[in-house]
Amino acid sequence: MPVTLLEGRRALVTGAGTGIGAAIAIALAAAGARVAVTDLDEVAANRVAAEIGGLAFALDVTDAAATAAAFDAAEKSMGQIDLVCANAGVSTMQRVQDLTEQEWDFNMTVNAKGVFLTNREAIRRWLPRGTQGTIVNTASLAAKVGAPLLAHYSASKFAVVGFTQALAREVAPVGIRANCVCPGFVRTSMQDREVQWEARLRGITPDQVVADYVAQTPLGRLEEPEDVAGVVVFLHSDLARFMTGQAVNVTGGVYMT
Repeated sequence: MPVTLLEGRRALVTGAGTGIGAAIAIALAAAGARVAVTDLDEVAANRVAAEIGGLAFALDVTDAAATAAAFDAAEKSMGQIDLVCANAGVSTMQRVQDLTEQEWDFNMTVNAKGVFLTNREAIRRWLPRGTQGTIVNTASLAAKVGAPLLAHYSASKFAVVGFTQALAREVAPVGIRANCVCPGFVRTSMQDREVQWEARLRGITPDQVVADYVAQTPLGRLEEPEDVAGVVVFLHSDLARFMTGQAVNVTGGVYMT
């Protein structure tokens, strides 16, 4: 990653203690940005921040006051935030007939409301300042194609895409850009849990679940978090200056529309 691509910019990333979020924080730093690493797990956030020379803050993205406080703390230490990655997300897996309201609410609150609160906090700061910031939200392959056993998760990620598109239209006249990425089968601790759940629900082995993921992927392997992170850096950079409201597939070809 060219170290000057995001030189002098300041980023805040949610859910950045592990997985895709950690890879995004590392990639943004490698491209020259100063990064505030936020996560519900403050220990994990501190670990990533120490690796990249950034800052770390605990953040529950479902809490509006906590989100504002994280932005305040980051801006007090680094200066005005101009790149925001709303990446924090969760998943559970269940057939619809067995899906509980608690599971529905958990996925919708973290995945959809968390993106809304993070994005809202950014634009509330940028609009009065006339700042032309950029937002990249993490959606999913499941935001493009409804995923069996993940109906509630798919609904939350479809919401991310719709919200991002609507926001992009609202703020485009003042030069703020908002896009999202749609990863596929990414090798993370979240996927490790999902593989076990899916194996039990489908009555097959975890190895067979993983083999199915790879078989669905034309590029022939599981996706790595770094595959997503590179696209996020691009979307935040001036190379993508005429892109907004896009839900960019990063799936290895699983979905091509």
